[in-house]
Amino acid sequence: MIKLKEMTINDMQTEDRIFEAATEVFEEKGLSGARMQQIADKAGINKALLHYYFRTKDHLFDAVFSKVANKLIMKFNPIMDEKLTLEEKIRFFFTEHITFLQKNPRLPAFVLNEINHNPERILKFIIKMDIHAYWKNILDQHKYELHKYNITEETLPQILTTIVSISIFPFAAKGVVETILNQMGVTFNEFLDKRKDFAAEFVINAIKKCPEETK
Repeated sequence: MIKLKEMTINDMQTEDRIFEAATEVFEEKGLSGARMQQIADKAGINKALLHYYFRTKDHLFDAVFSKVANKLIMKFNPIMDEKLTLEEKIRFFFTEHITFLQKNPRLPAFVLNEINHNPERILKFIIKMDIHAYWKNILDQHKYELHKYNITEETLPQILTTIVSISIFPFAAKGVVETILNQMGVTFNEFLDKRKDFAAEFVINAIKKCPEETK
């Protein structure tokens, strides 16, 4: 990859086209199925130029995945805001996460496929993410709310995993979900737009019932 200080405006435009093309090909074909020639053709450049910017397919994949992952992480930085209540953070997550996936609908299936075929490659990106910071943020900023809802350090991973799963599943199983929705006269995007609020209220109502159910 060309060093940033050496890049001209033309270089940046070319790299943007490469990233866009590579993202589409990787999401559709996966790392193993993608071909540099396909990416070059989609980007409108020759293969030699593609190798000039990114020496190998592995380097290009790492660069694309890092860019997508960082973009997603930046979306959720407001979750660290201590002014937001736990309920507000739950609503924020579903709104931002589902909106992001609406713009990148093949991303969940792509990530799941790569986890199955190249777990080490994907896991190294996850390790770089400061998950502990988000975890500590929730525990430190929402002690009262967690106690009120009877959420402990042991049950919090269950709740967080459930929240993420509720958001991701419609995209991971898009073909099946969309077919069922169409038979019901509902479009996939209509369903997703309503799901942002529905999922948030569903989770919030569920955790509010926790103290009653554990008495």
